[in-house]
Amino acid sequence: MNKISIMVLGISLGISTANAQEAVLSLTGDSIVTIENSEEGTPKKQADQSTETESVDTDKGIFSFLNFWKKDNTVSVTESTPGAPKETPLEKMTRMAAEGDLNTQLTLGYMYLYGDSALQIEQDYAKAFKYYEMAANQNDNVAINNLGSLYYSGIGTPRNLLKATQMFSKAAELGNTESMVNLGFIYISGQGELYRPQEAIMLFEKASEVKNPTADFMLGYAYYKGFLVDKDYIKAFNLMKRSANAGYDEAMYVLSEMYMNGSGTPQNYGNGVKVLDLAVKQGNVPAMMQLGYILANGEKYTKNVYKAHILFNVASVYGAEGAAERRDILRKGMKIEELLQAQAAAEAYKEKPSELTQYIRQTFGKDVKQYIDKGLSSQKKKSK
Repeated sequence: MNKISIMVLGISLGISTANAQEAVLSLTGDSIVTIENSEEGTPKKQADQSTETESVDTDKGIFSFLNFWKKDNTVSVTESTPGAPKETPLEKMTRMAAEGDLNTQLTLGYMYLYGDSALQIEQDYAKAFKYYEMAANQNDNVAINNLGSLYYSGIGTPRNLLKATQMFSKAAELGNTESMVNLGFIYISGQGELYRPQEAIMLFEKASEVKNPTADFMLGYAYYKGFLVDKDYIKAFNLMKRSANAGYDEAMYVLSEMYMNGSGTPQNYGNGVKVLDLAVKQGNVPAMMQLGYILANGEKYTKNVYKAHILFNVASVYGAEGAAERRDILRKGMKIEELLQAQAAAEAYKEKPSELTQYIRQTFGKDVKQYIDKGLSSQKKKSK
């Protein structure tokens, strides 16, 4: 069995930056393309993919490490030795784990975390913790990272932030990329002794070296804003584009701003709108508002009051400030047939977040750039 890390998206799920972007439909029904480009991109269509995720329902705190991804737990167990007492598959796995077999320990940890119908294993968080702890005691970096997640979330054990930090730190030292990102978020969002933003940036740098899309975004945004690093729009653009191509909606939103402002790339309103549209399909509310303003004003891109009305209407459902007012202003200049069609299109809208977007939202929150924005604000106050 492959080692499964609770905090992994790209590696354990086999998702790469080349194929993680979900294809979606535009509000008008047209296919939207990925932003992977050549010469600012001849776009490529991708097939729609559906994903199934499951999270443990518990207190998430500031941000949560609770995105435990489901997988097909098909377990192959060899026949018992001739003459030896017959063992059920579960009995054999239990014995092998007790004898120190690392992969079996990891397998049982995962099975008890979720339950397994094939082997009639019911969820048992205490046992899940036990088997991950056994594997972690063998200095396995995946198990140590997973154990840190359980400590952080209080699953199978009392919640212990200090122990979680220690586990993530140890796994990161052993080269576990996900632990680098987990620890980075603890350090950039923590308080007191746990607020170590400079160390967070260093951890994001290490994780970004192996193209972790979450780290790419955080590091790219740090370069974009000049947070603890010198502003570098070219580095910011390349990192943000890599994270956006991996499917992250927040990266798409920031990337669109860079296209429209010409930050780190030639100014290109067309690409900016395309990327905003991709973020909209994933349910990114700021992208809905921004694209709505652009299409309603018709200054940076071709005016489209119909689609702008749809965007503001959908954004109002999400509670976006000013969305309903903007929608109602546009309504006054629309024909009744067009208005009814726009309202029907808004009602039919369904967000389709990519696996990466779901992972980051559920694990670290819907607006992870806020940690850098807040840090930058504090940094400016101290300098005055």
